[in-house]
Amino acid sequence: MTENSTAPLTIGELARATGLPVRTIRHWSDEGALPPVARSPGGYRLYDAASVARLELIRTLRQLGLGLADVRRVLSGESSVAELAAAHVAALDARIRALRVTRAVLSTVAKRGSSAEETTLMNRLARLSAAERGRILREFVDETFHGLDTADPAIRDRMSSLTADLPDDPTPAQVDAWVELAELLQDPGFRAEMRTAAELQAADHGEGAPAGQSMWFARRLVQQGAEGRRRGIDPASPEADAVLGELIGDADPVAVLERLELMTAGRVARYRELLVTVRTGTPAAARREEFAWVVAALRARAGR
Repeated sequence: MTENSTAPLTIGELARATGLPVRTIRHWSDEGALPPVARSPGGYRLYDAASVARLELIRTLRQLGLGLADVRRVLSGESSVAELAAAHVAALDARIRALRVTRAVLSTVAKRGSSAEETTLMNRLARLSAAERGRILREFVDETFHGLDTADPAIRDRMSSLTADLPDDPTPAQVDAWVELAELLQDPGFRAEMRTAAELQAADHGEGAPAGQSMWFARRLVQQGAEGRRRGIDPASPEADAVLGELIGDADPVAVLERLELMTAGRVARYRELLVTVRTGTPAAARREEFAWVVAALRARAGR
């Protein structure tokens, strides 16, 4: 600044005082954010000491990402810095969420070596709204249980209540899991597998059976499978009879085996894993080892 702080400043002197390019100051002045306080006899813009402080505020607000329209509102007193900051935080949050989804999609594309068509599909699936994700899940559940009056209602209710909502700030693993899950839910072959599993469960459940029985069986299966593995019991050994007996009682091991083999098939188990990953962000193993121990014990008793 000049020695006399009250003397008017040319745009060049203002640039030297603030370190900003003349072109930037001229643009902000043209846009009404930094009007000159006067004009020289030759028509050049002149500024004062207050213009330096105003220019510093403009620079700060621009560095924080506010547009010139918002800057003008602050400078004119129409809006406070706090109000605009809050609005800008919300906008930044939305942009960050979108960027995280973009990064996750690109990460998946790179990992899969996807084609242009697959990339387009993944991007569309990743950006579906919560309502659209819910619709896909509901259609899948409705098709799986349609007409199965003897199916355990607790199973259907649980599947219907399971959401596939991505959080506001999904991790790449969650977006990747959702894309894979959405593809799976819309695959006719997988839907047929789940329909068969539901039919077997409905046949096992029977008319008048208590709700939740199937879920109880699944929990017991995991517990007994874990117990057998913890004790190092060979599934084919006589010692496994007691562990298995606590699970299936007098039920036909062949019939139970048929149902479990379907439920432990690759894509059905993967479906359970993906749901957990989407909801929690943590990949889940779908208790594959526990299921495998029980299946091996049943196979040994079914003569397979």
